[in-house]
Amino acid sequence: MVRSTVAAATDRLTRNHVRIVFLTILIACAAGIVFSAAGESASERTDAPADAPPTDNHTVITQSGRAGNILAYAPNGSRIYANYTHTKYYDVDPVENESMTVEYAATDTLYADSSRCQDPPCARNVIERANLSTGEVTEVYAQYVYRETAGEWHDADRLDDRHIVVADIAADQVFMVDTETGMIEWTWDAQSDFPVEGGGSYPGNWVHLNDVEVLADGRVMASLRNQDQVVFIEPETGLVDDWTLGAEDEYAILNEQHNPDYIPESRGGPAVVVADSENGRVQEFQRDNGDWNRSWVWSDDRMQWPRDADRLPNGNTLVTDTGGERVLEVNQSGDIVWQLEVPHPYDAERLETGDESTGGQSAAVLGLESQTSGADDGGRQNIDLGVFDPIVDRARSLVPSHVVTFVVYASPSWLGPSALGPVTVGLATALLWGCAELRWALRARGIRLRWPVYKEK
Repeated sequence: MVRSTVAAATDRLTRNHVRIVFLTILIACAAGIVFSAAGESASERTDAPADAPPTDNHTVITQSGRAGNILAYAPNGSRIYANYTHTKYYDVDPVENESMTVEYAATDTLYADSSRCQDPPCARNVIERANLSTGEVTEVYAQYVYRETAGEWHDADRLDDRHIVVADIAADQVFMVDTETGMIEWTWDAQSDFPVEGGGSYPGNWVHLNDVEVLADGRVMASLRNQDQVVFIEPETGLVDDWTLGAEDEYAILNEQHNPDYIPESRGGPAVVVADSENGRVQEFQRDNGDWNRSWVWSDDRMQWPRDADRLPNGNTLVTDTGGERVLEVNQSGDIVWQLEVPHPYDAERLETGDESTGGQSAAVLGLESQTSGADDGGRQNIDLGVFDPIVDRARSLVPSHVVTFVVYASPSWLGPSALGPVTVGLATALLWGCAELRWALRARGIRLRWPVYKEK
């Protein structure tokens, strides 16, 4: 009897020790998450980032996913404008001949509690014009997509004072709309050239049209993310087959790319500079004798899921690194000469330099040096999480990049990628603790977890 009492006391003591270990790990994980959130919030609030040296121009950045913002920074790095009105912000372009004015595509996600959604859930896509100096915002064109939360317009390119060409993800279409009358004047349906067999597993996002650009010769260049292709469209006749860049599932060329920019012959093209998102790099392709050949590629150890690359008039390239949480400028030698820490950026535009890459020359003309690894990380200011750092590194090496990207994209805006380690360890610890408590509770009732389950007599 005495031995049984001592054994029970020892068992309780052992269990309490185990509980203390579990609790200590969870407290450490919570501290890691808090530090990560604090660092993320500080990055969002910083008005004059230490690692953003002055430039000669203003920089406008959009954010989508965990938080929707459009931000503008002065040449000295101070923030001069911020707007958080919409759920997500996508492509942004300067308005020609209007100082400090931009036009952008944004989306509002509306649910059943919204009076603006007749058949919830809805996505309301809007194109707006904002004066960054006065703060005045003017709606240019808007459209609802019913029973859809991700029917977004990632890009809209202005043709003239009245007409805009839109990349419509929900309808798998490129269309041109007269913003004064609301009439859609022509449409290219991607499913006519890229059919969804049997409806597909995700017909609402079969192509994921994420970019359009109206070229000087009247053609339209479009990015078909899910087909790993950049295509060229004649509004009157449709797809120009022999100009297509990339091929479906040919990931060595492109892998779910974003925001290609066209560089014409007058500036050393035809060439296309593009963010090769899933491959974690930015590239340029030169057209020669009817073929597209890679002429430049850049990445560093930090880059993850870039979604924009603009060739600037000075020969540098402005890159939006979504997964790396930064916007950076790379010079002709491949060195980072400017960088701004921004959580989950989508698009960046350097004002006073023209729309996207319209003022830049091709890599072939500039003689740009390619770089694929070993670059300076640009002075990233990470919070040291001690034991969690190798866990984060190990998780990133084991988990496919698109899975990491999805987790970061879907997580709360205050939870950054550096929280991946403490979150993973915390969830695993909580699960183990719960299993241990369950087992102890069952054993106290004489139930042992074996197969088959039985109760001791």
